[in-house]
Amino acid sequence: MDKQELAHELGQPGAQELLSGAMARLAYNGHDDFPRVIPVGFYWTSDRIVVSTAPTSPKARALASRPQVALTIDGGSTPEEARALLIRGLATLETVDGVTEEYLESARNSMDGPELAEFEANVRSTYPQMVRISIEPLWARFYDFGAGRLPGFLADLVNGT
Repeated sequence: MDKQELAHELGQPGAQELLSGAMARLAYNGHDDFPRVIPVGFYWTSDRIVVSTAPTSPKARALASRPQVALTIDGGSTPEEARALLIRGLATLETVDGVTEEYLESARNSMDGPELAEFEANVRSTYPQMVRISIEPLWARFYDFGAGRLPGFLADLVNGT
């Protein structure tokens, strides 16, 4: 996918709304060569998706040698509201002392006030280090099922072609 097409997909208003959320599903290959799909908190920097984790986490160990990933971010609670942003990309890892700022920013997308303060205090006391997993999108597709923005094969079925 060229950069212009990638920017077009990620720039869709619905895609931007999904990217401002807090949770996604991350797919990667483990050391046993079997795929994993796990829920993760994330933060969108406007050009990369950042996931943070403990240095001892299975995903950090696996991504260090297999950086290819896929992410799915879903939205909507009814079929008419159903949306999905699919992303494939490459992960780079960086171990940092303390908690990554992106981890805290992600939490700020879903909580505030005393709940956020308690979360931040707990996180800072739990993680002496974190791994910042920075994902560069190389391919993306935004689907808005209620608005008719469908995968090609499904649009063909709906249209009878």
